[in-house]
Amino acid sequence: MKKNDTPSVSNLFASLPAPAADETFAALAESSDTRVERIVSHGHSTPPGTWLRSDRDEWVILLRGSAALNFRGSEDSQKEIPLGPGDWLTIPAGVEHRVTRTDTSQPTVWLAVHFRSDKAQRSLD
Repeated sequence: MKKNDTPSVSNLFASLPAPAADETFAALAESSDTRVERIVSHGHSTPPGTWLRSDRDEWVILLRGSAALNFRGSEDSQKEIPLGPGDWLTIPAGVEHRVTRTDTSQPTVWLAVHFRSDKAQRSLD
C-alpha cells in the first residue's frame, strides 16, 4: 500500500470456501519474514503418520469451529489438545505437530502468523 492509498476493509469470515478435499489457505499479508494467512478446514486432519514442521514459528488462533492438535515428542504425543474459538498458541519452529481433527458441522477458521523470532510469546499468563 502506498502512503496516499486508502486502506480497504475485508472480513475473515466473508467468502468462506466450500468444503473441498484439502484445507484452503489464503495469504492475507506477507513480507520476507512474516506471513499472515487464513486457513479454512471442513473436517480435515493431517494424514495418519504425517507430521508437519516449519522453519518459522507459527502463532495460530482458532476463530470459528473446533479442532485438536498433537505434538511429536511431547510427554504424551497421543494426547489431543482441543481448541475452540479464541484459543491460541505458538508452535515453535521445528516442532513436529499434526491436526488430529477439525469440526465437521461447520467451517473451522484459523488465523496463522508465520514469523522468524528468537523468542515467541507463549501465553498471556
